[in-house]
Amino acid sequence: MQVSVRAGGLEKEPVDALVVMHYEGDRKPQGVGAAIDKALKGAITGVLREGEFTGKPRQLSVLHTQGALTAKKVILAGLGQPDKLTLDKLRQTAGSAATFARDLNAKRVATTIEGIGRAHLTPAEAAQAIVEGALLGLYRFDKYKTSDNERKEITSLTLVEGTRAPSKAVQRGAEVGRILAESANLARSLINHPANDMTPTILAEQAQRMAGEFGVTCEVLERKDMQKLGMGLLLGVAQGSQQPPKFIILEHRGGKRNQRNIVFVGKGITFDSGGISIKVAEGMERMKYDMSGGAAVIGALRAVAALQLPYNVIGLVPATENLPSGSATKPGDVHRAMNGKTAEIVNTDAEGRLILGDALAYAARYKPIACIDLATLTGACVIALGHEAIGMMGNPEGEGLMDRLRRAGVRAGERVWQLPLWEEYLEQVTSDVADVKNVGMGRAAGSIAGAAFLAKFVDGYPWVHLDIAGTAWADRDQPYKPKGGTGVGVRLLTQMLWEWDAKD
Repeated sequence: MQVSVRAGGLEKEPVDALVVMHYEGDRKPQGVGAAIDKALKGAITGVLREGEFTGKPRQLSVLHTQGALTAKKVILAGLGQPDKLTLDKLRQTAGSAATFARDLNAKRVATTIEGIGRAHLTPAEAAQAIVEGALLGLYRFDKYKTSDNERKEITSLTLVEGTRAPSKAVQRGAEVGRILAESANLARSLINHPANDMTPTILAEQAQRMAGEFGVTCEVLERKDMQKLGMGLLLGVAQGSQQPPKFIILEHRGGKRNQRNIVFVGKGITFDSGGISIKVAEGMERMKYDMSGGAAVIGALRAVAALQLPYNVIGLVPATENLPSGSATKPGDVHRAMNGKTAEIVNTDAEGRLILGDALAYAARYKPIACIDLATLTGACVIALGHEAIGMMGNPEGEGLMDRLRRAGVRAGERVWQLPLWEEYLEQVTSDVADVKNVGMGRAAGSIAGAAFLAKFVDGYPWVHLDIAGTAWADRDQPYKPKGGTGVGVRLLTQMLWEWDAKD
């Protein structure tokens, strides 16, 4: 979809639909809305007076212009009260309005950022949030649909700035919003593909394709490379599948040569049956989403490169399937990790932490100033936090990094919530027969037990673990999160880097 910024009056735009955003409590249309209302002979004032439209958050209504404007339709979109409007609520309104316009068969849509500043948002922030929300909301994954019905599609979105010439800040805001949304949508598509079309090999090919397009370096380690490195945990998970494992390494070198690295690690289980500790059949088809962490890392590297952020950013994605077979890892088996530690596999369905263990050990090669892993790691995190918050844990060295993620999460609309990772929890993954075991003590503190296992493979660098099990998949359509993979993590990581202190 083409995104553009223009100066002038919204009412003059040659489009199919105009989106007029309106604050709750305003009895009359303001700013550009007043000009459109005048052209429509008071139609907007009329629906406000009758209470048909009040401006409540994400409330939508359509007016037909009957030739009074070039646009055929005017869509009223509620912003709620000005003092309660946030960046994410603006994203939600934009996403809802965009999908509403598409359903009305509008192909060209225009809106304005004029007047939104009453909520203490800058014009650039408003532009970014509107574009981001619209593109995220319009995302669809229908690759496998064979219906002959005409596909409704918005082809252009125009932001009108009520000035003589559009400002560079607003243009940049719109561009940032487009890049973030497209990068998150890439991650969504990787997640939504069925596992037979998103094997570790195909995931690696998709990473290579992205890297080639955006100037990112990509290296893919094969099984023999992992054997030389001693990645026994990753290889142990992979041995039950006929699909070869891959270890994807992405590098964006935007900083100086002597600038320290920031490392993102993403779990890449392209299908998780549970292995020998097999899952129940109900809902297993959704376990194609178990590579959401890896998809987020690939999407984040795309965004970082497209935005040309001045940092050295590394993405690591260990990728494999977790399947039962005669050669699969069995409960009670012991494997040796890349860092030399041995791990007892008590439950083969706790496989994500195994492949991440080797990846975190590999990350030490980069001597990172920060390392963040993302994984759909535990159902326990869903029980604890539901589907609104990302579980966050880390080592003492990562306290400052967690603060950064907290701030970025609020702005990105991908909020995190910290759980403890005290020494007492670390003791719970001690094994009787090996250095560590891959489960904790029963069902208690399952999310923390997963992080405690990972901590055993972190070599002193600042580290944060993000459990995205509850936020990586949407079971229902939401304002800018259609049902399916959400691409969570892409915008969070990018926002964190956007705000990063260059002195680091």
